[in-house]
Amino acid sequence: MRERTQLEDRLGALAKLDRELEDATTLIELGEAEDDAATEQEGLASLRALKAEGDRRQLEALLSGEADANDTYLEVHSGAGGTESCDWARMLLRMYVRWGERRGFQVEVIEETAGDEAGIKSATIVVKGHNAHGWLKTESGVHRLVRISPFDSNARRHTSFASVWVFPVVDDRIVIDINESDCKIDTYRASGAGGQHVNKTESAVRITHIPSGIIVACQMERSQHKNRATAWNMLRARLYEKELEKREAAISADSASKTEIGWGHQIRSYVLQPYQMVKDLRTGHTSGTPSEVLDGALDEFMEASLAQKLSGRTVQVEDVD
Repeated sequence: MRERTQLEDRLGALAKLDRELEDATTLIELGEAEDDAATEQEGLASLRALKAEGDRRQLEALLSGEADANDTYLEVHSGAGGTESCDWARMLLRMYVRWGERRGFQVEVIEETAGDEAGIKSATIVVKGHNAHGWLKTESGVHRLVRISPFDSNARRHTSFASVWVFPVVDDRIVIDINESDCKIDTYRASGAGGQHVNKTESAVRITHIPSGIIVACQMERSQHKNRATAWNMLRARLYEKELEKREAAISADSASKTEIGWGHQIRSYVLQPYQMVKDLRTGHTSGTPSEVLDGALDEFMEASLAQKLSGRTVQVEDVD
């Protein structure tokens, strides 16, 4: 039913574009024949609107990968910078939660590890909605923040790093076989703000896939069995994403990969002081309002990344200081 709905939407949109193009052309021809500038301008305005809609649909056509329509997991990890990076990781997590809310997606926290003083060391969320993975897959990489530190009594400027890792939720159409003997399963007490259940039972589950080194964890449920089931699903999704990366790497050397969380590996820089700018180092797209971007206004950056894939062009962009 989901596939049928998607196909109906695409075919309906194509038919609508065809009808509106014919109507706009008729208006322009009518305006020229009757020397009616208002009618001609109305037709031209319709054509401009059609071009924008056509561009948007062209981008959506890129979201036709094997798992693009699926829900997706998103992990955030703090990097070089100590407390600063933990706070930056928390800001990034909020940014993606707000982006999901803006799009009407359902966002759930799977796992979260608090920082020693502030922020988070790592967190995993699941974003549920049509094309959630297709949109978010462009966000994998290292994100860099430059600001005057709220944790520095001398008000000095600090640079922090955090990484984002996106992988799709594997549904019943995709079969991933895992040998349980290749996995190490640990249980531990869930961390949290407190309550009657927290820290009393070992309900949290961590699974380590020894051949690949992939580690997943879940602590959102009170039941160890539910956390275990979710962790297995996350491991299947990570292994599937790893296989997709191998396929992409065979086609393009520029496929996204997990790198060191530090200098020289960032995909986007967020500068809050001494000036304000967000700059994507892959596409060159910039925004002069970091507060809006950090509040979830990411669509333009995602669209620019998808458009770059569509055109196949590469951009040489210098990082911002």
